[in-house]
Amino acid sequence: MSKSLDRYERQILNLLQADASLSTAAIAAQVGLSPSPCWRRIDRLEREGYIRSRVALVDRAKVGLRAQIFAQIKLNAHGRANLDEFTAAIRDFPEVLECYVLMGSVDFLLRIVAEDIEAYEKFFFEQLSQIPGVQEVNSTVALSEIKATTRLPIPGAEGRHTR
Repeated sequence: MSKSLDRYERQILNLLQADASLSTAAIAAQVGLSPSPCWRRIDRLEREGYIRSRVALVDRAKVGLRAQIFAQIKLNAHGRANLDEFTAAIRDFPEVLECYVLMGSVDFLLRIVAEDIEAYEKFFFEQLSQIPGVQEVNSTVALSEIKATTRLPIPGAEGRHTR
C-alpha cells in the first residue's frame, strides 16, 4: 500500500468497499472528519486511481447465471507468440469475469459464468476452444460458493467503524 495514504484515507477505502452508496457525510462521521476534508480525500482517491469505480454487485444466481466455471488454458507454442490475440478474444467474452496469466503448467486461469452447464458447453465449443493457439482447456465446475468478496484487507484501515 502506498505510504501516501493516511489512516483516514485507508478507513474511507475500507468503508467504500463495504458500501459505495454511503454519503460523504456518513463516511466523514464514521472516520472522524468533517464532510469537506472527507470529500477532498475521496476525490483524490478517485483521481489517483485508488478507487477505480463504484459499482453495484449483482447476485449472479438471481439473474440466472447459476453455473460458475474455472478454466485452465494451455496455449500451444504458436499460441504463446500470439498472446495479444488471445487476451483480446478473452476480453470480448462477457462470460469471462476474470482472466489471469499464470506461471506453471498452464498459461491462464479464467473465471466464467453461464446460465447452466449446457450454456457453458456451448460457449466452450463455439468460442473458447476456437481461439487460435488454444491447445488445452481444463474446466472445473464450482458446486457451491463458500466465500466471494471484492473487499480488500487494507492495511492500517482499522478504525471506529470495524466490520
